[in-house]
Amino acid sequence: MSAPEKRAADGAKTIEVTLLGRSYRVACSDDEREALLQAVAYLEGKMNEIKQAGKVAGTERIAVMAALNVAHELLSMRLGEGFDLGEAKRRISVIEAALEAALAKQEKLF
Repeated sequence: MSAPEKRAADGAKTIEVTLLGRSYRVACSDDEREALLQAVAYLEGKMNEIKQAGKVAGTERIAVMAALNVAHELLSMRLGEGFDLGEAKRRISVIEAALEAALAKQEKLF
């Protein structure tokens, strides 16, 4: 997976990613870059699993099967059959707010 960066004509950053040997240019802001690279790595892994199983031929078909698998995983999570990342993030935010409030009170004591 390579990731050279360029600026598009409109000034937006693009990043070059590779999936199963094919390069793709994707628009991406600096703050989304790491998440995009993680998504590419995850998708590349899914595509390689399908390719190595040998039941699907052709990069386009492998990509579609990988997309279906990833969509299924996402929907399973949303429907409560798996870990709900969104709910976990909301809970962490509530805990962080409570900690910050408690720490702010402690700082006033000193």
